[in-house]
Formats: sequence, C-alpha cells, structure tokens
Amino acid sequence: MPEGHTLHRLARLHQRHFAGGAVRVSSPQGKFAAGAEQVDGRVLTRAEAWGKHLLHHYDSGLVVHVHLGLYGKFYDSGLPMGEPVGQVRMRIFGGSGFGTDLRGPTACEILLPPEVSALTDRLGPDPLRRGADPERALRRIQRSRRPIGALLMDQAVVAGVGNVYRAELLFRHGISPHRPGTGVSAAEWDGMWTDLVALMKVGVRVGKMVVVRPEDDHGEPSYAPDRPRTYVYRRAGAPCRRCGTPVAHAVMEARNLFWCPGCQPR
Repeated sequence: MPEGHTLHRLARLHQRHFAGGAVRVSSPQGKFAAGAEQVDGRVLTRAEAWGKHLLHHYDSGLVVHVHLGLYGKFYDSGLPMGEPVGQVRMRIFGGSGFGTDLRGPTACEILLPPEVSALTDRLGPDPLRRGADPERALRRIQRSRRPIGALLMDQAVVAGVGNVYRAELLFRHGISPHRPGTGVSAAEWDGMWTDLVALMKVGVRVGKMVVVRPEDDHGEPSYAPDRPRTYVYRRAGAPCRRCGTPVAHAVMEARNLFWCPGCQPR
C-alpha cells in the first residue's frame, strides 16, 4: 500500500497541474459517474494529502476524496488522452496539457466539508504536514499496552506510516516492535519523529523510500529490482546489515512484521 510520501507527492503534482483552473472529470468505468458529474468543469482550488488520503478541493465546496488502498494507482498522460485502459474509476485533465487516470482505488468519493473534517479529525499527526503535533501521537502511544509496531501502523496515532516506514524506523532506533507503547519514552519518540519527518521528506523529493544510511548500504541487493535497499523489510532470514543476525518475521495484527533480534532486542 502506498505510504504517506506517495500521497503528498501526488498532491503536489496535482496542485501544480490542476489547481486554479477548470478541469474535466469523468468516470469511464462508471462507478464514480455521479460524483464526476458534480465536479466536471469546476475549478480545482487545491490538492492536498492527509496521511494516506488525497483530497481535491473544488470551488463549489465539494471535495473528491481518494484512498488508493492496496491496488490504486494514478496513470499520467499528456493530452489528448487515449482510450481508457482497464477499469478507470476517475479521469481528470486540465488546461496544462496533463491528464491522469485513477484505477483500482479503495475509495473515490465526493465529500462535503464537514465530512472532510470528520475524516481528518480521526487521523493522527501527519509528519509531512506543517504544524503536525508529535505530542498528540506520544500521548496515545504512552497510554497503550499495544506494541509500538502496531501503534505506528494505526492511522489514528500517526497518519501516513505504512509497513516499510514502520519496520525501518524501529530498526534505525533499535526499538523492538513488540515493546508496549507504555515503554516508549518521550526522548525515544522525539528521535523517532524527527527521523520519520526527514525520511518521508526524502521520499517526497525523490519519489522512493531511502532508509539505509550510507555506511550500511552494502551487502545483498534490494528485495525487488525496482525497490531501494532496506534494513529489515522483506528480508526475513537474511543477515542484518549491521550485526549479521538473521532478520526475523512474524505477523502482527494481520500485517507482516520484520525486525532484527540482535539490534532490536525485546
């Protein structure tokens, strides 16, 4: 599932190409036809991301909310756009000569401003949003006996963190994913938050996750040809890049979990 940096990168792209002008919106697949009709031809005033949610604000006050989920993706194109390929939930293009097709999202829907507020109020602080308050997350973490590995994936605690950032952040700070939230100190969380902000900003800038420090960037290649190297994510059984201990794997709250028992002792 795309993590927060991907949605912020998309929001910046759509802000650059669509904001300030009238856009054409359709739903070749038909599932979003009624919603597309409500915003087609309207001025898109702002595109923004909150965690894993993308929001297109229109001058009518309506907002298109997109959650990519596991399979959603935008496919960009110049104009004129060709015939839709596959099940295109939403097609949008504007006067800049840029268009994009959305396929396979978990959500693509029209929201009213109160519904947008209800959505964002449910989310924890987003490391990529200006003014995000890490203390809000810390208060929830330190009140919970759930493991920190689960809390980091809870979008009500921190918005935008997914499986990769969860695994890599905990490794970088030597914290076992099994440690209860009550056992995470304020100093530890401050260090993790600062690191998370920096890592996700790099992700926005370069379009991929860069989580391995230069001095550790050696050994076996990444887990897939088009992916950057990781410390532990999807490296079960492989030697840790720092201590050589085999990377461990388990399932925590229905999500795959990776960590180094040597560098992240319980």
